[in-house]
Amino acid sequence: MPEEGQPKKPAHQRVYLAAERTFLSWIRTSLALMAFGFVVARFGLFLREFQVFARTKEPLGPPAWIGVALVALGVISTIAAGVQYVVRLRRLERGEEDIGKQVRLSVLIAGTLAIIGALTAAYLAVS
Repeated sequence: MPEEGQPKKPAHQRVYLAAERTFLSWIRTSLALMAFGFVVARFGLFLREFQVFARTKEPLGPPAWIGVALVALGVISTIAAGVQYVVRLRRLERGEEDIGKQVRLSVLIAGTLAIIGALTAAYLAVS
């Protein structure tokens, strides 16, 4: 039993470290989404400028909203990962089981990426 004022030692340090690794994985994924979204948005701007310079009316590349959607998804992922990490740590501190609760976030992000991909494919097919 820890003395008064002493930090509480976790019973299962591996579980805490696993939660931290999962959180950091979500942060890496979020950063990748934001970086890719930024590149897509800037590439669309580059193509628009090139079209003006070349005075052509050829269809542009992916519009800026695709990049903005990816950046927004990255921001949402970062916020959700932070909230989920704090909730998980609180559950672990209380000694509650916390198995399989992260699936909803993964499915939500995968679904959103699928929708963005489908919209992008539809846009490219039409233009």
